[in-house]
Amino acid sequence: MRTRLKLAGMIVLAQFVVFIHVHAQSAQPPMPPSQLVREVVYNELHDHELHGYWRYWIERHSQKGIRLDEQIETGEGPITRFDRSNGHPLDAAERLAEQDRLNHLLNSPAEQARHRQEYAEDEKRIGRIVALLPDAFLYEYAGEENGCYRLRFRPNPDYPARSIEARIFHAMNGELWVSIRYKRLARLDGHLVENVDFGYGILGRLYKGGWFQLQRTRVSATDWKTERLEMHMRGRAMLFKTIARETSEYRSGFSQVPAGISLGQGVSLLDQGESSSALISPASLSFNR
Repeated sequence: MRTRLKLAGMIVLAQFVVFIHVHAQSAQPPMPPSQLVREVVYNELHDHELHGYWRYWIERHSQKGIRLDEQIETGEGPITRFDRSNGHPLDAAERLAEQDRLNHLLNSPAEQARHRQEYAEDEKRIGRIVALLPDAFLYEYAGEENGCYRLRFRPNPDYPARSIEARIFHAMNGELWVSIRYKRLARLDGHLVENVDFGYGILGRLYKGGWFQLQRTRVSATDWKTERLEMHMRGRAMLFKTIARETSEYRSGFSQVPAGISLGQGVSLLDQGESSSALISPASLSFNR
């Protein structure tokens, strides 16, 4: 009898070990983490070239309060209209000032050129930052979470960080979430673990301890959009001036608009009122924090 109990116990233990082994194997990514990140970056850069155009609400939090904007993406850059302040609609004077700002953009070739240039520079900057992810960091697998592979990263000591963007990001540790099904970037958290000096600290310094968080959501078969952005950085410029970058943005109510529309067409869509497919009212867009 005792022998049979021992045998049954050994069988149960063996089954448990096999279960743990199989589960651990199934939880592993299909390739080394660095290769997974490289494929994700390829997908991000490739799909961005073919992206759709979208309309959505942006809720911005700052020390001044909460600002709600409606934004439409155009072929010449995003066009934005200030809609509410601290949950209240703009008064007549504020609405007039906002309409004057948009009219100035539409009627000024110089302002339009500046708008397009800023948009192009932002797009290039984002591309450069995404492109450095595979080589600038070393990755390790940290499990699965909500349909994503979770990866930890730290600076790659062999990576030559030369540009300002590369130097800042290369001074970070953090975590990255990759959609298992789509191999797309779902979330990116970074923490500045050392000071970043510019001009040997004479021109400026970005202090360690800063952090950012980027969360994205799938809005169509091919498009992923940022739904949350947090950035909290502090530093010093030109010896004495203290600088701070405090950003908290929440985006929702995504609806697609025709591809490649002009700035003027974007303003016309804004004039038509709220997006018919944005089912959430502006006053209820605050995310749970």
